[in-house]
Amino acid sequence: MSKEREKKIRVLVGGVFDILHVGHIHFLSQAKQLGDELVVIVAHDETVVRRKGRPPINSMHERAEVLKALKMVDEVYIGEPDGISFELVKRINPDVVALGPDQDFKCEELKRQLRQHGINAEVIRIPYLYKSDVAKTSRIIKRIVEIFCE
Repeated sequence: MSKEREKKIRVLVGGVFDILHVGHIHFLSQAKQLGDELVVIVAHDETVVRRKGRPPINSMHERAEVLKALKMVDEVYIGEPDGISFELVKRINPDVVALGPDQDFKCEELKRQLRQHGINAEVIRIPYLYKSDVAKTSRIIKRIVEIFCE
């Protein structure tokens, strides 16, 4: 068997993954189908505060541990507080970077940035699996507050 044939296709995803829900599971499952190994970068707590305007419910270490327990996830890393660490992405060496349907990255712009850092990965946007895949952590939090705080 040739070396090219033996190489596993690594898929990289990133996100907050706070209060894991069905939308996360659909996204991770679809990303895993793009290759042989699924690597996840969990957003640093400081990144969550900066991007969402609130701290995460679960710490980055707790979120990473939950993701490691999922059968479709092969490796989990915690991101840097300043956002995307191209050095970390370079070490992971993905063949594919999969973006979630609600992530605000533009595929072509991210691909350009990756190339600037010597990372030759495809960038693919994963669509919602179902129309009902509108589960969002912020909506879950709102429902919890409505149910338990009234």
